[in-house]
Order: sequence, then C-alpha cells, then structure tokens
Amino acid sequence: MSTIAKPSAGIEKAGQAETMTALIIDGKAIAESMAVELAEKVKNLPYQPGLAVVVVGDDDASHRYVRSKVKKSENLGIHSVQHALSTETTQQELLGLIDQLNSDEAVDGILVQLPLPKHIEEHAVIEAIDPDKDVDGFHHINIGKLTAGQPGLVPCTPKGCLILIQNALGQDLSGKKAVVMGRSNIVGKPMARLLEQQHCTVTTVHSRTQDPQK
Repeated sequence: MSTIAKPSAGIEKAGQAETMTALIIDGKAIAESMAVELAEKVKNLPYQPGLAVVVVGDDDASHRYVRSKVKKSENLGIHSVQHALSTETTQQELLGLIDQLNSDEAVDGILVQLPLPKHIEEHAVIEAIDPDKDVDGFHHINIGKLTAGQPGLVPCTPKGCLILIQNALGQDLSGKKAVVMGRSNIVGKPMARLLEQQHCTVTTVHSRTQDPQK
C-alpha cells in the first residue's frame, strides 16, 4: 500500500502548518483492477505485443525484478523474451543486442534492467534503444516529449504514482499543491513534470533544499 498526505478538515492558524492525516491507497487492488483491463485490451489487439527484457550480471535483486516483469507480461498476454547476460558482457556486445532488438519487428518494447556493471556506460545503452521501444521512457527524446507535454513513453514509477494520486483524489488535480521529494531523472523530475501537466503547483525538495521539513 502507499500513503498520501491529505489536509484534514481543520486548518490551524496562519503561520502554522496545516494538520495532516494519512490517506491509505490500496495500490495492490488498483494494480489488479488495471491488469484485468489491460489483459482484455491486449486480447483484442490484432497482434501479440512483444517485450524484450535485458539483464546483465548476477545481481539478485535485478533478476528477481526481471522475473516479476516477465511473469506479469505473460499474465497480460504479452510475449516476453528475457536476455540474461553475464557480468563479463562488454558494452559493445550489449549495444549489438540492442541493435538487433531495435530491428526485430516482433519486439515492441525494450527494457534494460539497471544498474549495469560498472564497465558499461548506462547513458550510452539508454540512448541506443529505439525511442519508440523505450518502455522505461529514459531516452532523451522521450524525456524531451514529457517536458514539452507531447505524447511519448513515460517512466513507469512516476506514471504509477500519478495513477494512485488520481485514484485517491480524483482525475482533476488542477490547483492542488504537490511536493516531490527528490530530483532524479528516473522519478523526481518526470514526477514533477507529470504533476505540472495536471495543473498542480509543484515544489521539488532535494538534497540541497534548506529546511526541507518546512
């Protein structure tokens, strides 16, 4: 489950902080409901969409995460192919695989599990993925589209957060105040952009923010 801070009915005197209560969001229930809808949409497509997941190295957490993605894809009716590469895989070999997947018409989405081994430059790998197959939404073209408010592939974590917020507070978030903790390219920055597109007033708090509690 996730929690979201929500102002209580009573607001304290000017100059004091608003009294806040926690609103519990049942993220698991929302995900299960969405999975049913997505499975039906996939079933009605004229073709079976394909996802290629690439993991490099022997990090246990990464492999568990990848297995979870593959299983979820299969449950939705998406054809999923996993490429598990050894830690010794060179950057050139990884880029060669991505090039093959970019050209593979059976692959609609490419996901390279991060982090990568230290000898491989993550930025070079992300930029090698076809922007139209970049399901993580990390390619600079997709980041640019998000910043400009144009349709494109969006990082999944902030997109998921927005879905949870709208489920709890309603689709119309216009005029609401939002605070984003962190400014990473993966979560913080795209989260702020998504909230701005919903006409929220967004404040970003990060490691250099003075008096973040206030």
